[in-house]
Amino acid sequence: MTKLTKILMLTSALTLAQAAHAQTPEGEPIKIGVLHSLSGTMAISETTLKDTVLMMVEQQNAKGGVLGRPLEAVVVDPASDWPMFAEKARELLTVSEVDAIFGCWTSVSRKSVLPVIEELNGLLFYPVQYEGEESSKNVIYTGAAPNQQAIPAVDYMRDELGVESWALLGTDYVYPRTTNNILDAYLKDNGVAAEDIFVNYTPFGHSDWSRIVADVVALGAGGKKVGVVSTINGDANVGFYKELAAAGVSADDIPVMAFSVGEEELSGLDTADLVGHLAAWNYFQTAESDVNTAFIEEWKSFAGEDRVTNDPMEATVIGFNAWVAAVEAAGTTDVDPVLDAIVGVEVPNLSGTMATVLPNHHITKPVLIGEIRDDGQFDIVSQTEPVAGDAWTDFLPESAVLDSDWPGKDCGMFNTETQTCVQVQSNY
Repeated sequence: MTKLTKILMLTSALTLAQAAHAQTPEGEPIKIGVLHSLSGTMAISETTLKDTVLMMVEQQNAKGGVLGRPLEAVVVDPASDWPMFAEKARELLTVSEVDAIFGCWTSVSRKSVLPVIEELNGLLFYPVQYEGEESSKNVIYTGAAPNQQAIPAVDYMRDELGVESWALLGTDYVYPRTTNNILDAYLKDNGVAAEDIFVNYTPFGHSDWSRIVADVVALGAGGKKVGVVSTINGDANVGFYKELAAAGVSADDIPVMAFSVGEEELSGLDTADLVGHLAAWNYFQTAESDVNTAFIEEWKSFAGEDRVTNDPMEATVIGFNAWVAAVEAAGTTDVDPVLDAIVGVEVPNLSGTMATVLPNHHITKPVLIGEIRDDGQFDIVSQTEPVAGDAWTDFLPESAVLDSDWPGKDCGMFNTETQTCVQVQSNY
């Protein structure tokens, strides 16, 4: 062995040792909260998001943590109980002293948490499609606003499927009601008569769908093509699709466009009754990109070969990576500097483009329409370039005049007509 070879070997060993040391985070852990239902009606959807955060924490710690310190996930279970979300959020911020919270699914849970987050100047990353009509300084909305899901989905059903009569079916809480208010106004603005719009709400866990399905079928008695826009959430979807099939209704007869049914929900169902029906999201597991291929492999290695990926998981990953980037840029986990740093941050999404955090605390997202397959996956039938999330819809008069700009105007409800900041937000 020559002297040069020994030097090269020693240099290589030193480099590897230094790299290994750099990959070992040290010091007091940085705590982040995980606020998702692990029991109750929403556990079918939310448990996976808890696992997603745990995977991201494990991976980040393997990269050296954040600011050289390890991350520690503090997991709580609000048990699909909306007031409990607020209690658990307060516990995370005051007892566990977390620096950020990743959590909530339903809008009613987010609305429950919002006053606590704002009072204690916490930071919530909200990863699920929602009704818009909100922009909080203390929330980063990584799920879709209506213009990134609901409006494009209706356009697709009208333009590609020829739908003329509309059944807007939702679970009875703020997200479906506000989304359907927006869609009702949008459809009427586009020439749909009031009698061609049927709206119905059911409680969480609803199981008897026979009358509602009969009403939907009756909507087409005049010969117009009927389509269902579904904001039904949680396990109530099981009974709804079964009743459609029992009534002899196929996707060709009456297509259903779901906003809350993804791969995770389908993985526990017999998909025979769902084939051909549709869903609108910003990501599907079948998206073709190198980053998605790698993510699926990582997820299955972490959670098991039978586990699938879905849209709120992608939104969780985007939020997590944006937070890490902002913390590293700010040099601290303190909320205000992180919020200053996060606007403009760009991180990859899983469909192969980039997600940008906007001044209204929403992000850019592509809109994807998927058709349900018999294996519980989706054939992507439509995909757009990334669309900027609009916190305040253009289709409700009271919202059309509102804008939000946190780094510029320090305001989530800026009235563009009066040039004033409205202080009280509407919960609809």
